Amino acid sequence: MDNSTLVKRSLQAVWHPCTQMKHHEFVPLLPISRAEGVWLYDLEGKRYLDGVSSWWVNLFGHSHPHIKAALVAQINQLDHVMLAGFTHQPVVELSEKLGTLTGLGHAFYASDGASATEIALKMSAHYWRNTGQPEKCRFVGLAGGYHGETVGALAVTDIALFREAYAPLVRLAATVPSPDSRAAMTGESPADVATRAASALQAWLEQHHASTAALILEPLVQCAAGMAMHDASYLQQVRLLCDRYQVHLVVDEIATGFGRTGSMFAHQQAGILPDFICLSKGLTGGTLPLSAVLTTDTVYEAFYDDQLARGFLHSHSYTGNPLACSVALATLELFEQGQVLDKNLRLAGTLTQAFAPLTQHARINNARQLGMIWAWDVSGVSPSFSHRYHQHAMAHGVLLRPIGNTIYAMPPYVMNEETSAHLARGALLALEATLAEEKRLG
Repeated sequence: MDNSTLVKRSLQAVWHPCTQMKHHEFVPLLPISRAEGVWLYDLEGKRYLDGVSSWWVNLFGHSHPHIKAALVAQINQLDHVMLAGFTHQPVVELSEKLGTLTGLGHAFYASDGASATEIALKMSAHYWRNTGQPEKCRFVGLAGGYHGETVGALAVTDIALFREAYAPLVRLAATVPSPDSRAAMTGESPADVATRAASALQAWLEQHHASTAALILEPLVQCAAGMAMHDASYLQQVRLLCDRYQVHLVVDEIATGFGRTGSMFAHQQAGILPDFICLSKGLTGGTLPLSAVLTTDTVYEAFYDDQLARGFLHSHSYTGNPLACSVALATLELFEQGQVLDKNLRLAGTLTQAFAPLTQHARINNARQLGMIWAWDVSGVSPSFSHRYHQHAMAHGVLLRPIGNTIYAMPPYVMNEETSAHLARGALLALEATLAEEKRLG
């Protein structure tokens, strides 16, 4: 089948995510036929370097042999069984490993990040109800925070585009200032910004802690806010405040987990333990949908009772799917066997060096890097910059999708010098082509 035929059929049958479908009247879809390593291949054999890990999920490259082998072995053994009243080896082993890695336990599973957010929020509010404080049922998040697009997750997502259309359906949470280091005033360090933001949170909690169940945040990097990065000291101050005011701390590690920020989980760089952790995206290495929420023994025990109404009343048909759990186990095995975090440290140095010409470009502000995340703000661009840049990047063989005026890269962990050079060269050429186009069009 050729490109045009498949595109036509897709536009007639598929409603694509986070997309104004009318835009595809002049921006064609790109059919992908296969993927291997860091490369995506279209029907005509042209390849594109997956510089965003296919929406931040693909850690070890596409079609990784170890992950594929685990999937094949599991599908020959057990494809699925409901987890209510049953259990199976992959879900038990995965839960044990995640518990060891996070210091939390009692893993509850779903299939996507937004569902993990919903689970954590419901679990927190239900905990307070079970402990005799039903008034603690509200939530607070950070300005610019993103936690998913289901109705509950939208309540704690502070991205106007994602929630304004559904405002009548959403019980909006409060927001407090972000510790985004880009907000530094003259003479302020990132740690100063973190302290200022923590002070604002303290002032808010002083007034509202009695009705607040939990604070939810993305540790170290607010991805959808343009890769807004903050100092780890903010998390330390937040942990103390949540303890003081008896508010749960929910860390959304859906995008930041599994080595993306340089540590296995971002919050570990602050030396804290949250009350809940939300995981997804890289959990299966980008192979199958899976998410998990882990919490403390204290929370779990508040639900342990003879009464059904005091249990956690939440379910998904594919909760703890054996296939997804098996590939998640295979992904964690790659971390265990491959010294991934140490290798990523060296790889990050290679990529940072390759990105130097982009970082030094005259139109770049606030160049920043954390672990395997790079971001650059581009000054003086039009509202259509992101779309134009994406198209030029694809023309140069790289998949990059800016957030507003922020170019970012979150490549898989299997890059080398050659692919790093290709990604960096494509990112720079796409910027120059986009700026030239915007100048030409005025």
